[in-house]
Amino acid sequence: MNIEVEVKDIKQHIIEISKKIDTLIYEREIVSTMKLAERSLRGFFEDEPDVYEIADLKVKYK
Repeated sequence: MNIEVEVKDIKQHIIEISKKIDTLIYEREIVSTMKLAERSLRGFFEDEPDVYEIADLKVKYK
């Protein structure tokens, strides 16, 4: 192989790795945002009354 072909191959691998890293970072950001929202809203929802209770169910599963 000549050097130009090897450089193109390396560039292609770098592009693929970069895309995978971007995907992993994006997924990590989503998970972090979800955890933050869960922690910050926990206190708010604990003080709120339940909208529905077990007695409101039309069908009860055992």
